Amino acid sequence: MTDIKQKKENVKMHLKDLRQNLKQMHLAVTEELVLPQPDEVKTLMSKMDQLLELIESK
Repeated sequence: MTDIKQKKENVKMHLKDLRQNLKQMHLAVTEELVLPQPDEVKTLMSKMDQLLELIESK
């Protein structure tokens, strides 16, 4: 697999993971009326930062 294809697959993987985490968090807030724990939010922010770094890398 070429470097560009690998990078694209990594981005897709990160996005799918983030989307799933955000969906779970959204359901907890809207259906169970439970706010996310601060560490959960920090973890998602960290994952977003990693994705941004991956996208910005050459």
